[in-house]
Amino acid sequence: MNPSKSLVALSLCVVFFSMVAHAQTLAATPPMGWNSWDSYGLTINEEDFKANALVLAGIQRYGWKYAVIDEGWYMADPTGKSVEDKQYIWDGNGQLIPSTNRFPSSANGAGFKPLADWVHAQRLKFGIHIVRGIPRQVVKENLPIDGTNYRAVDAADISSPCPWDQGNWGIQDNAAGQAYYDSMMKLYAGWGLDFIKVDCISDHPYRPTEIRQIAAAIRKTGRPIVLSLSPGPTSLKNAVEVGKYAQMWRIADDHWDVWSVPHAPDQSEFPFGIKDEFDRLAQWTTYVNPGNWPDADMLPWGWLGPYPGWGEARQSRETHDEQQTEFTLFAIARSPLILGANLTKLDPFTRSLMSNQQMLFMNQSLTNSRTVDVTRLPGFEHSRVWRGTIDTPGSRNYAEFFAFFNLDDKPVTLKATWRQLGLEGGGHMAQNLWTEDVFKEKKEVNVTLPAHGSTIYEVQ
Repeated sequence: MNPSKSLVALSLCVVFFSMVAHAQTLAATPPMGWNSWDSYGLTINEEDFKANALVLAGIQRYGWKYAVIDEGWYMADPTGKSVEDKQYIWDGNGQLIPSTNRFPSSANGAGFKPLADWVHAQRLKFGIHIVRGIPRQVVKENLPIDGTNYRAVDAADISSPCPWDQGNWGIQDNAAGQAYYDSMMKLYAGWGLDFIKVDCISDHPYRPTEIRQIAAAIRKTGRPIVLSLSPGPTSLKNAVEVGKYAQMWRIADDHWDVWSVPHAPDQSEFPFGIKDEFDRLAQWTTYVNPGNWPDADMLPWGWLGPYPGWGEARQSRETHDEQQTEFTLFAIARSPLILGANLTKLDPFTRSLMSNQQMLFMNQSLTNSRTVDVTRLPGFEHSRVWRGTIDTPGSRNYAEFFAFFNLDDKPVTLKATWRQLGLEGGGHMAQNLWTEDVFKEKKEVNVTLPAHGSTIYEVQ
């Protein structure tokens, strides 16, 4: 086989096996899509959502398929300072529903079904964000829980509010609590939901009872809905437990367009920078499996506006080298790839990353990803190396990928033989996926990387 065509040949085989896996496993590969938070915060409306989804539909052939409305879609006035000012909207059974002044297609009790149908017509998947629990005003009014004799006060856990979002009480671990989540997921599944991001549940605080309740409620609908847990950092000690119920979960606090921000050990790690993702992702490699994806959070690229979830509207602070590094790391570590950019204002460089088939293929197809110990190699003091393998079951197709990262604030030259990096033999056919068009015989890697820069080789 011509090595320069290896990715194409591999992709054909992996696509086949991925189709088989998808029939058996929800989120068999890392979810890819777009989320409104990084560019719109609480303010996304139907017009803006559709405009971004149309751009996403234009690149869905590369694997981007989930279009997700983040927090606040149930607020009539998301700019309000208090919960009361924001004017939450709910139905007669205490379930949050879209605000019709922002999502006009939801009028007359239609909810998000018309919008979900439109998304599906674009060959995309539809998702929303919620904060766990039950609205406090619903509890105050003690509304009924659909299809049961329970009422809101029976389900509410007023001892467990979200400490950073004052809209909801928690949910009790009892039959009434399960009934409330059952009612919620029945309603949302009826809209055509494919993805739900649940916040204030995987850390500060960790709420395993509510995770189990939500997962059970989703199963009862019979609809394949990806469950994403937020925020991070999810504790490693809870990895097995969350993996039983969710398809992805956040492993860090909100990731934004910064390289690194010092955090005291006993303080919040917000905002979480690119540099910090290396060690965090390395801790989670054991738990990366089909249907289970430790989530490094969204990719804060391109234009972040008009109302980003953090800070003022801006072009991403990440340099091109940092964006390439972040993308290479997320790809080889097999993190979900969720775009945060305002897709209606894409710059050419960001668009080039989003359509890079080699990086996306690697993210979706690797069968093993791990770090390489280079601590004893001279010149690697401020560098990281990741290795990924594609070993397709029942096929002779095999490929290795080696990613090199410079975490230093100045350029560095990295030099190592393939044997030092864990491969047997001397020379290997290798291609730099960022700079080279063909494979070449190489006995070693000898590459100079800029500050915060990276590169990656496919090796045969």
